[in-house]
This record gives sequence, C-alpha cells and structure tokens, in this order.
Amino acid sequence: MFVYADNAATTKIDPEVVQAMMPAFGELYGNPSTIYSKGREAKEAVEKAREQVAKAINCRPSEIYFTSCGTESDNWAIRGIATRYAAKKGKHIITTNIEHHAVFECLKALEKEGFEVTYLPVDEEGFVTPEQVKAALRPDTVLITIMTANNEIGSIQPIEEIAAVAKSHGVLIHTDAVQAVGHIPVDVQKMGVDLLSLSGHKFHAPKGVGALYVRRGVLPDNLMNGGGQERNRRPGTENIAGIIGLGAAIEKATANLEQDMKHVAFLRDRLIDGILKTIPKCKINTPSHDRLPGTVNVSVKHIEGESMLLLLDMNGICATSGSACASGDLDPSHVLLAIGLPHEIAHGSVRFSFCADNTVEEIDYILDVFPKIAQRLREMSPLWDEANQDEN
Repeated sequence: MFVYADNAATTKIDPEVVQAMMPAFGELYGNPSTIYSKGREAKEAVEKAREQVAKAINCRPSEIYFTSCGTESDNWAIRGIATRYAAKKGKHIITTNIEHHAVFECLKALEKEGFEVTYLPVDEEGFVTPEQVKAALRPDTVLITIMTANNEIGSIQPIEEIAAVAKSHGVLIHTDAVQAVGHIPVDVQKMGVDLLSLSGHKFHAPKGVGALYVRRGVLPDNLMNGGGQERNRRPGTENIAGIIGLGAAIEKATANLEQDMKHVAFLRDRLIDGILKTIPKCKINTPSHDRLPGTVNVSVKHIEGESMLLLLDMNGICATSGSACASGDLDPSHVLLAIGLPHEIAHGSVRFSFCADNTVEEIDYILDVFPKIAQRLREMSPLWDEANQDEN
C-alpha cells in the first residue's frame, strides 16, 4: 500500500486543475503584456485567476500580486516594507522564533543591513500572545511578521488579535499563510493584516506559483526590477499556466473547505489516538487546540527520526522528520526546540500531514506499520535500553 502523508511539504496537483491549465500549453500562448488578441486572451486568464484568489481570501483583485512561490512572497513583503518605511518609521521588526526559513533568512539578511529583530518565544504548544507582541513594540517598529499556521506542528496563531494590536499602534503586519490557505478559512478583512503570503502547491496547484496580498495603500518596495508586469510591482513575464492552476485550485479548495476540514481532522485525531495507544513513551507535539486539521507531529523517545522515515518509506509511507538532519543539517528542528523539547527528543520526531484525498484505510495502515517500526528501532537503540534500566 502507498500512503502520501506529507501534504504540508507539497500536494499532488488536482486533475481538474491540470485540465484547467491545459490551454496555456496550447492555444493560450500569448504574452499578457501585448495588446493584440492572443495577448488579451492570456491577460483575461490571468485576471480571472486574480479574481479567484481575491474571492478566496476576501479582498479586491487589485490587491493580489502573483509571484513564483511563498518564499518570494515572504521576502517581498518583509524586505519591501522594511526598506520602504525604514527612514520614516524605523528599523525594528517583530516576529516569532518558529517562523519558516523563508522568513528567518530574510530577517537575518536585514539584520546584517542594520535592522533589529525581536524574536518572540512561543509556549510549549507553539503559541505567541497579543500581549507579547504589544510588549515588544517600540517607536521604531516598522513591521510585525507572524505566520498564520506553523508548518511543523500546526499551531494557528491569534492573528486577528495581533493585527488589532498592530493597527492600534500604527504598525504594518504581514502573515505567512502558506500552510493556512486552502486548509482553514482565511479572510484578510477579518484578520486585519496588511500583507499575506500564499503558495499554490500547498493546495493542489502546481509548484512555482504563489501570490502576495497587499492591502490597498500599502506600498512595499519592489523585490526585483524589470518590466511593468503586475502593475509595475512584480516584473517578469507571467507564468500563465501556473497562475491559471493557482486560481482553479484555490477556488476548489475553498468551495469544499468545511467538508474537507472535517474529514481531515477526523483522520488526524484517529492517527493521534492510535499512536498514543500503541507506542509507549511518545509525545504529540501538535497542540490540542487552534491547530491545522491535517498535521500530526510526534516524537518517539530514544530513536532517530531519520531511521523512522526510512523504514516508513520502505513500507510505502511518505512522511517527514521533525529534525532537519534529512537536509544535511545536524541540528534538530528549531520549532521543536522552541516549544521546549530537548535535542534528543526533537531528533526523534516525525510529521504526518494529510489532505482530503487521504483515507481512513491509509490511517489504519500507518497505525499498523508505525508501531512496529518504533519497536524495531527501540530494540536496536542503546538509549532505549538505558532508559528502561534507569526505570528499573
């Protein structure tokens, strides 16, 4: 049996999305920047997708700008606001210590350029509070950037309340909603954010296309220089196929959102309950409330996450590790360390993430395979022997 349980990393393109994209590989080959009929046809397809994205997150189409991915959207929002308003407002930025690397690395680069960044700590379930944000504000705070939902443990931050704090102090707020859009309701008007990043491949659109919501009146500096595409804000010939796919996918994801959320949450809870019943001495790192419907992060004490991943893969199950070792970095996940896990436990973590395509049968297969893998690895682990001896 094959089980794809790494949907937080990327999702399979929906067949209906593929079908919607097909004209872009054939007759819809015009350049949207041209004024003749072929160009206008392509332009109409782009604008339709812009309307689909805007409707999905409740904003004006003119506030949506297409990008290549969530990373570009994050960098454009953060760097664009920081450099645009630094002279007028200041060089202080507020964030959390569990943000995605797309945010972290951008902020580190800005720190080298003279900006100051406050990294707010989260609690043991991965949450930051509006009160923490308020306490961190300074007269020179130019931006608050806090993710909507965490990519590793699934905690959903109180963005609406944090945005209210930002607004009351005249500070702009950006949120990385890459893990949220298409999985939970996202309404920029209700949230009160000024900028929001999203990425298509997280909700069954193709890779290589994303978008940035920029509230009307907010003017981040351009990240790139070039032509006049995207109303002179984001240069580069448009990825017509990707943009069409993004529009089609977000429309479908939001149309079925309530039903999909219930199904995926049921799978999540079934897996969590099964793990707790069958694997002793494990810890569920996913919070008990305000969490994404499809994310399960678990630490199995005294064994390595990479070993579990390899054996899961040998049994046809795709998951990912809470540790960054798989990417060549020997340090464990910064998110798991931030919620208070010691290094040795953080290293023994696995994340399963589901979408509406996953089934109960797949969850039950994981529950049949995973406990056996944990037992097998523990029998080989000297740390497990030591732990049992200490207890005895």
